[in-house]
Amino acid sequence: MPPTRSQIQPGVTVDIVQKQDQPTGTLTRGVVAALLTRSPSHPHGIKVRLTSGQVGRVQAVIGAGEG
Repeated sequence: MPPTRSQIQPGVTVDIVQKQDQPTGTLTRGVVAALLTRSPSHPHGIKVRLTSGQVGRVQAVIGAGEG
């Protein structure tokens, strides 16, 4: 089960699946800039925007940011 919204904050490093990568399940690693899903959980993962501008659903939390 993907992480819940309470486990994800801006500055945390995560692995996401972008919309175009959903069929293959390719993960993209990055740092969360903003949370886009308002609900506490989502069956496919909380949608976030990374600092790189990429948007996707969080599949795993890697670690806390150093900020």
